[in-house]
Amino acid sequence: MRTTKYLLATEKETPAGVEIISHQLMLRAGMIRQLAAGIYSWLPTGLRVLEKVENIVREEMNAAGALEVLMPSVQPAEIWQESERWDHFGPELLRFKDRHNRDFCLGPTHEEVITTLINNEIQSYRQLPANFYQIQWKFRDEIRPRFGVMRCREFLMKDAYSFDINLVGMEEAYQIMYDAYSKIFTRLDLDFVAVAADSGAIGGSVSTEFHVVADSGEDGIGVNESIGFASNVELITLPVPEDVSPAAPQLEMSQVATPGVHTIRELTELLGVPASQTLKTLLVRGIDGPVALLLRGDHELNALKAEKCEQVLAPLQMESAETIRSKFNVEPGSLGPVNLECPIIADLAAVTLADFVCGANVEGHHLTGVNWDRDLPAPEAADLRKATDGDPCPGSPGETITVKRGIEVGHVFQLGTKYSEAFNATCVDAAGSSVMMWMGCYGIGVSRIVAAAIEQNHDDDGIIWPEPIAPFSVCIVPINYNRSKNVARTSDRLHDELTAQGFTVLLDDRDDRPGTKFADMDLLGIPHRLVVSDRNLANGVVEYKNRRRGDTTLLEMETVVSQLSDIVTYR
Repeated sequence: MRTTKYLLATEKETPAGVEIISHQLMLRAGMIRQLAAGIYSWLPTGLRVLEKVENIVREEMNAAGALEVLMPSVQPAEIWQESERWDHFGPELLRFKDRHNRDFCLGPTHEEVITTLINNEIQSYRQLPANFYQIQWKFRDEIRPRFGVMRCREFLMKDAYSFDINLVGMEEAYQIMYDAYSKIFTRLDLDFVAVAADSGAIGGSVSTEFHVVADSGEDGIGVNESIGFASNVELITLPVPEDVSPAAPQLEMSQVATPGVHTIRELTELLGVPASQTLKTLLVRGIDGPVALLLRGDHELNALKAEKCEQVLAPLQMESAETIRSKFNVEPGSLGPVNLECPIIADLAAVTLADFVCGANVEGHHLTGVNWDRDLPAPEAADLRKATDGDPCPGSPGETITVKRGIEVGHVFQLGTKYSEAFNATCVDAAGSSVMMWMGCYGIGVSRIVAAAIEQNHDDDGIIWPEPIAPFSVCIVPINYNRSKNVARTSDRLHDELTAQGFTVLLDDRDDRPGTKFADMDLLGIPHRLVVSDRNLANGVVEYKNRRRGDTTLLEMETVVSQLSDIVTYR
């Protein structure tokens, strides 16, 4: 491929308002362009990477015995009503009506469709086990799409569904998919970890998430590598402290002015206290009205744990700022538990605080020196927070966890009979009895993997692609291509010979400065670069550069193709 015949839509400047590096580099490298919030067109370079990811996923799914199908993205409301998810899935389900006023949705997932389909196709245990997958665009109407294709509304996903005659068969299918996922992410050359997870809206009893480890990841992963422990922090239950009694008060409660302060960071900077000595009050919707959840300022609320509190509505929903203003006559940032007229539940770490700082329920003011029992009643206590560095490792006395950041790129579920019962998806067993089929569900975010790979592989100059998914394996950068016949002739010959040998090659034949070409090739992240110049050709060599290592060397012109064959693993 020659750049003059290719849409090389690179950009020098970082677009404004773009938060994470993968979004920046995908735009600058000309991989994607936004059409609407959370909806992107994929340009040739981006599509080449996307298809390489897709091919690896497809190859391993086929090798695992799964059969590819393709299901509609537009789904009728009836099947969602039958599974009782039409009203419970939430606003992420984009609902609409057709010209006949019938309700439909854009598919965010396909459990309903596949169960309906297979219920009509499989009648006997002799047709089981079976596993069907598709690679298809999904749509979830995210309230705030962000981070480019990392959290967008339309995304490419591989979803698979296994059907078995019993629990044992489902567990075997689950393990086959777990192993297939491990092979996929290994082949993609990504640093990943498999962690115990919550099944969420999909349902089921057992699930595992696959995360690409990256500092920008939205998910916290608690790990203890010495004992092989890994779990999403949301699933880590923290033990009740042996002593939940706070220390004796040393300070008197006092109201202080904190104008313009609405966050824990602003509060700690103003008062000079650590976040661990502050208390934040989060108001959520409860069964009988608002419920206040209290956490230390340095801790995060765990939604899964909060939903288990009897007074709290599930799924967890924060009360709006309007509700807080109208009911308590205060801005959210100044809300505090003293004299707060609603149920209060405090995290286990919060009930041990003494002389803490919290909102005063007066705009622009906070309270210092606040103590339980003296200034406000001791609250109901519960495990409400996400685990953090140094917390105890569940089931391993004396061991602690380290929290890493991860980007979820895959999730496998044991669904059991949740959907087969909803759709009466049965088959006849060996004894001639009608039994419910046992299901598993297995998803991979194909388009998200592209962004996750960049988050894990980049430098100041641009992307450093893992070789299996690079858009091109080799780039050729001629110096003075349009002014030197020898350079042009040699570059063309190298391009054609390498292409004939199965390499994917990008020849930069633009009439542009060498620095511009080098910058663009580094930005694109092409793993191997050849530089052709009159000076080197006079000595019978070309310059080779490895994008990841950054080192350069000279290769003999007569053997460059065979030498690259030894160097380049993925063509």
